[in-house]
Amino acid sequence: MDTALQTKPCRFGDKNTSDIVICLKNREGIPKRFFSHSSVLINKSKYFANRLSHPGSNNCIDIYCSEVNYDHHVNLLRLLYLPTDSILDSFDSVKSAVGVLQLAVVFQCEEIACCCIQYLEAVPWEDKEEELILKAVSKLGPIAMPILARIQPVDLAATKDVFVSAVRIATSIAGPCPPFGNELKTSAQEQVEFMLGEDEDAPLVIADEEVKSVLRMGLSQIYSSFEKELSSLLLEPDLVSERAEEKILHSLSDLEWMCNILGKMDLMKDFVANWAESSSNVLGVVENNKLDSFMWGLKIKLIEITAKVLEAVGYGNVILPTPIRLTLLKTWLPYIRKMKPLLDSKGSEGTGFPYKMSEDLCQSIEGAMVTLVLALPSNDQADILADWMGAEQVRYPDLSEAFEVWCFRTKSAKRRLVEGLDGAGNATVSL
Repeated sequence: MDTALQTKPCRFGDKNTSDIVICLKNREGIPKRFFSHSSVLINKSKYFANRLSHPGSNNCIDIYCSEVNYDHHVNLLRLLYLPTDSILDSFDSVKSAVGVLQLAVVFQCEEIACCCIQYLEAVPWEDKEEELILKAVSKLGPIAMPILARIQPVDLAATKDVFVSAVRIATSIAGPCPPFGNELKTSAQEQVEFMLGEDEDAPLVIADEEVKSVLRMGLSQIYSSFEKELSSLLLEPDLVSERAEEKILHSLSDLEWMCNILGKMDLMKDFVANWAESSSNVLGVVENNKLDSFMWGLKIKLIEITAKVLEAVGYGNVILPTPIRLTLLKTWLPYIRKMKPLLDSKGSEGTGFPYKMSEDLCQSIEGAMVTLVLALPSNDQADILADWMGAEQVRYPDLSEAFEVWCFRTKSAKRRLVEGLDGAGNATVSL
């Protein structure tokens, strides 16, 4: 090659000083010529250095490309002519940098590849760009590892620290968070739920003693807040106002969220125990005459949470002593039995009444109550069934399945008792 050219400043596409032509060809073989300089190519690319070092190499190098990466080839050739400190500033998009990076690796342009990596490692990515980066960079090997650092799996200790901090914010353990307020709290609740979402891989958070302790503190905080709001509800001067109901519903929504979280962390028993203990006080407020025509949102939400508690106990996910199960059932069965026809009646008035017990909710409660009844001692079953059939409203919940099983069991027990007595009377004594 002409050594005089190496001492002159080279400009990309300068035909007068060019000693090499790069010919980009697409699938149809249509060429596009770019006037280049061997000194630049050899200095910036090991690929071109090897090509030009072969004996008999000519002054035209053919490179085949597609329509998709044609522009990236042109950009790479342009970047070969830029000083190192200008390459980084030349990128204007993640897509362009990824495209150039892929080619820089192929053509062994280390300087340009390093600048691409530095750019991609520093700039923000949109969701689609992240997918593009993962697809492209995963094929480049160790050189691209700095780009992937932000999306690598975090060790369990760091994940637990984030989770614990999020729970503290989500349950207001650390108090309010001005100026963010409820927005940060809501975001924390959403992310805690996301972190506990079902996944095919290993769990993101393990419920060790520290995590359980923080969750129990959060439950206590939320229950305390709910009970405080509930106890002050009857003191509200204007129970008709939306603000009065919004305050208690917000607190109850936090409680429902905690119910969902504890169920995923094998701590549902803590929630159920608190709910069973406070049920009488809760209904003592909700069934007050002052609320007969108000707070329908509160009433339906209480039933929805109770349904989750009844399911957990009824299907054996939470094991409680018989007296607590009996009290839970006797406390909520009359209330739900009273509310169902009342909500149906208001919904049928055609006034756009939005609160009702959905079919799924009704089936959930009914199934849980049947299993709860059947798990009680037979005398307690008899008391509940007699009360249920003696009520004015027998349609819901339908405990006829429990009644049928009770009848069968009672008759079988009577038969076993008679057979046992007969057997004892006919027994012979042998010496």
